[in-house]
Amino acid sequence: MSDGKADNIDLAALEGRVDQLIRTVEQLKTENSALRSQQDNLINERAVLIDKTEQARTRIESMISRLRAMETRS
Repeated sequence: MSDGKADNIDLAALEGRVDQLIRTVEQLKTENSALRSQQDNLINERAVLIDKTEQARTRIESMISRLRAMETRS
């Protein structure tokens, strides 16, 4: 093989590798964006669940207080 052909083959291999790396970076950017969106959704869902839990706790504590008050009146 002449040096020119070897250089062309090396350059083509390098170009192929660079193209592959570019595709990989684009794929990772897309995945990263999707994961960030999913994380935001989960954070919001967690906040809603914490709020619902706090509301339930307040209602239960209120019911317990009313039951105790009813016991004392009896």
